Amino acid sequence: MTSSALVYALLADLVLGAHVLVVLFVVGGLVIIVAGNLRGWSWVNRLGFRLLHLAAIAYVAAQAWLGLDCPLTTLEMALRARAGLATHGATFIGYWLQQLLYYDAPPWVFTLVYSLFALAVAATWWRYPPRRQTRPAA
Repeated sequence: MTSSALVYALLADLVLGAHVLVVLFVVGGLVIIVAGNLRGWSWVNRLGFRLLHLAAIAYVAAQAWLGLDCPLTTLEMALRARAGLATHGATFIGYWLQQLLYYDAPPWVFTLVYSLFALAVAATWWRYPPRRQTRPAA
């Protein structure tokens, strides 16, 4: 493998790693919001965190409804192609992260799952409303 191909392969793995982190934020964020409210953790209702979490799943659900590919997936596959590698499972790290992230199902299944998950996130806004962080009086 040439040095430029190695760079592209490593960049592809970095993009895949970032993609996994985004998925963990979206899925884990919902778990943390619910668990945190049940345990009395006020930080889980900070407006910035909640807005970022809602925006992330709304973006994913909107992409699914519009039939668009995830830009992180597209970038990762383009980098793998530039490296001269197969677009899936080309490296050890890439293989295992892809096993965690990618599933083979009809597009409507993903649209349904993402939409239901987005509704669950929206329900947490009703059940556990976000709050602005207040500053203590001087």
